[in-house]
Amino acid sequence: MTTTTKKTTTRRNSVPQITVTRADGIATITITNPPRGYMDATTVAELDAATASLEIDRTVRAVVVTGGVPGVFIRHYSVHELEALARQLRQRNITVDPSRPLPPRDIDRVFGRIEAMPKPVIAAINGYAMGGGFELALSCDLRIAQEGDYELGLPEVRLGILPGAGGTQKLPTLVGVARALEITLRGRTLQPREALALGLVHELTPAGQALQRAQELAAELAALPPRAVGHIKRLVRNATATPREDGLALERTLFLDLLLSDEALERMHRMNADDLDIRHA
Repeated sequence: MTTTTKKTTTRRNSVPQITVTRADGIATITITNPPRGYMDATTVAELDAATASLEIDRTVRAVVVTGGVPGVFIRHYSVHELEALARQLRQRNITVDPSRPLPPRDIDRVFGRIEAMPKPVIAAINGYAMGGGFELALSCDLRIAQEGDYELGLPEVRLGILPGAGGTQKLPTLVGVARALEITLRGRTLQPREALALGLVHELTPAGQALQRAQELAAELAALPPRAVGHIKRLVRNATATPREDGLALERTLFLDLLLSDEALERMHRMNADDLDIRHA
């Protein structure tokens, strides 16, 4: 197959942190912020622009996110930036009333877009992914990690703060409340094999192969009917937050929506005409 690759960047000054490569219906987002691989406000802004573009790009059917600094997915959010923000807010006498929740920030909108877009998003975890980096991985639909001596997790409590970009809400749905409490209260980070055993990552590859495997999975998903993939993602993503009867009602509605589509009818006819097994339709 002939592959055409288009690279785009989202930052206009100096060297961009985010590079997006498109090929054969798959977009690969590479995040590079040397030397340590921290996430910061620039990372978030560039990731916002990249995901917004990919969400509406009809030529893209699946997205892979990976790190560009060797041994790092995203190490964590920049603590230098967090400290500076805290000092600025304290100088302005800003206080927080827990009874008045804050509105979504840019990082919340980016992670929410990754979860809500009808295209599958796969994290290719090629090294350290803690704090905000791990929360980015948790926002993705699938997580492929590679073998290596690195850590994943949410150690924020050690700084006197908490996982503030979805970690406390997403982790319990993956590992259960008891294990999520143990991990977050202790600020414990995990080696890749333990993350796999707990179900935090879906597959573990040999060292250096996470991106290749993630792109293989992306190609598999990109070959499937995109409306069906998008509807399934929507239903499963919302299952725990939606009353059962509402979820079932939406499921049967979207089932009929797909059943009446040209693509479904063509695929069902081909299966019946050729007497195929559904696994090979």
